[in-house]
Amino acid sequence: MSGRPGPAGPLARIVKSIDFVRVLRVRSRAATDHFAVHHLAGPPSPARPRGPKLSTYLADQGARPVDDLPAEAGFALESWVGAVVPKRYAKRAVTRSLLKRQIYAAAERHRANLAPGLWIVRLRSPFDRTRFTSAGSDALRRGARAELEVLLAAALQGVDA
Repeated sequence: MSGRPGPAGPLARIVKSIDFVRVLRVRSRAATDHFAVHHLAGPPSPARPRGPKLSTYLADQGARPVDDLPAEAGFALESWVGAVVPKRYAKRAVTRSLLKRQIYAAAERHRANLAPGLWIVRLRSPFDRTRFTSAGSDALRRGARAELEVLLAAALQGVDA
């Protein structure tokens, strides 16, 4: 394996911006008032080879069939999760951090049912500041958690929430 977390470890996270772009191009699988979830089957983009940029560099690597690469790299049945929480919808860093933690925790709870591939949960509208006055309040935490549970349940069933 390539050092990625396995079934016993934490859920793998999407880290490359190109993977976020790829997944967000896909129509959302489910949406709620504040969140939307996108899914793209397949592994994340491969890492760029490190080393000298010589014309002979790739020729020395040896040719392998493309069909064998994902299985060798351990990509067969794995899910990767990413969170997009824009500043325009969550102005304070404490709020963005709280929402990201809730997104990753919800994905971890639904881990067994996630189809292999790349999953992104994005915040698509702000939470009402009059209802959630504190940026890191328990009320916001509970509200986000409940909405994420509904969102992921709907996404796994293929129905809009």
